[in-house]
Amino acid sequence: MTAMPGTPAIAIPVTQAVLQVVRAGALTTVQDSGRTGYAHLGVPRAGALDAPARQLANRLTGNPADAAVLETTLTGCAVRPTRAVTAVVGGAPCRVTVGGRPAPWGAPFVVPAGAVLDAHPAQHGVRSYLAFAGGLCPEPVLGSRSADLLSGLGPAPLRDGDALPLGTPRDHGTAPGADTAPWPGIPTSLVLPVRPGPRHDWFTPAALRTLATARYRVSPHSNRIGLRTDGPALERSRLGELPSEGVVLGAVQVPPDGRPVVFLNDHPTTGGYPVIGVVPEPSLSAAAQAAPGTELRFTLIR
Repeated sequence: MTAMPGTPAIAIPVTQAVLQVVRAGALTTVQDSGRTGYAHLGVPRAGALDAPARQLANRLTGNPADAAVLETTLTGCAVRPTRAVTAVVGGAPCRVTVGGRPAPWGAPFVVPAGAVLDAHPAQHGVRSYLAFAGGLCPEPVLGSRSADLLSGLGPAPLRDGDALPLGTPRDHGTAPGADTAPWPGIPTSLVLPVRPGPRHDWFTPAALRTLATARYRVSPHSNRIGLRTDGPALERSRLGELPSEGVVLGAVQVPPDGRPVVFLNDHPTTGGYPVIGVVPEPSLSAAAQAAPGTELRFTLIR
């Protein structure tokens, strides 16, 4: 697999089973639960944006919940394992084929050695997750195998022709049986709770009312760093500059154009624009699946 600048290439033993990338898609990355505890060093958390979907895909393949998976973006991806492997495709619903034949979405199935597993473009939502029994095993960086698109840590986004090492399945690859699985729904409209602060006093009372009542749209410029919005601008009551300070996952930062940005997993750990509020972490998985143009409202909580 190609490494980011400054990141060592992945050395794979010749006997190691691998996942060959046939079609990388628009943006497919390796993600686990992320690297926490390094924000003071300027290292973002990274990790799967839709954590519940990643965890469920792993459980259905018999993996630990924090095993590394593939996270696709809108257009899916196609891969070919060099050994038979149990797989699950979940998250954003999509058509799934193995060797050109239909395979189930959201349930475990076996991909024979050399067959192509194709997770087609998302029918709803943004991000699908591909889990494989044994997990994906690129070299961890600071305790995580997640790709961080802001700092460049971890494996680079997939490219056609890359190869990723497959881990050894637990219990000889036997996946737990499940008639149905409670996959999180994909939002047709998004409502995000916001707890005001720490810089809500940098905005006018009218701006806070606008935040709580206006209808926004998810901007096509959104990415793993932040969910950008299109809609009415929020008016500031202070026009001075704010020294850079620490920001957290879910922070709603307001840049000079006045349109709020919700920070997601690859967000910078410091920022100089005022943060009007914070979206609690459990609500962010829905934000990760909100496609551009999705209606968005904020609700203030205390």
